[in-house]
Amino acid sequence: MAASRWVASAAGFVLGCALSGGLATAQEKKGEIVAAASAPAAVPEFSPKTAPASGGEFRALDADVQDLKKQVLDLNKDLFLLEEELLFPSNTQVAVFVSMDVGEFFGLDSVELKLDNKNVTNYLYTEREAGALVKGGVQRLYVGNLKAGQHELVAVFTGQGPHVRDYRRGASLKFEKGIGPKYIELTISDRETKMQPEFVVKEWE
Repeated sequence: MAASRWVASAAGFVLGCALSGGLATAQEKKGEIVAAASAPAAVPEFSPKTAPASGGEFRALDADVQDLKKQVLDLNKDLFLLEEELLFPSNTQVAVFVSMDVGEFFGLDSVELKLDNKNVTNYLYTEREAGALVKGGVQRLYVGNLKAGQHELVAVFTGQGPHVRDYRRGASLKFEKGIGPKYIELTISDRETKMQPEFVVKEWE
């Protein structure tokens, strides 16, 4: 009888310890959860590798981009000149330019160009292009190849003449193509004495 009471008492003691240990563990865990919930969130720190670029770096990058653009433009120009030299060698090249002076008595619409009775170009001008010629611009209308010898160039100009009337006028030039490039200019000017436009075809010396 005494032995069974002792066993019961021992069992109760063990159970009590277990319960108290479990409660202590639960309280500890609860404390940890509360502490974790109330702790401030960690703020990420930027390292030098991930830090935003400064204004100086942006300026340096922009300068590099502008320098690269200039190099590309220079390369395109060199390639264009090389291609032109290959397509139109200096010993056979002929180029025709158009210029205007004042333009009060004539509004240019188009120019038709013939070489040795062969139509080589027919250019239609926009209002902006015609305005650029009046302001002193010079347009390269045509470039091609011609063998040495006698040739004839005919230019036909169309546009609005005096009193805003349709106007069509031609001009021609016979020239000798020798060794080296040949440059020819079509000039449109005002003949104030007759109040009419004048069209002249001349060679560059």
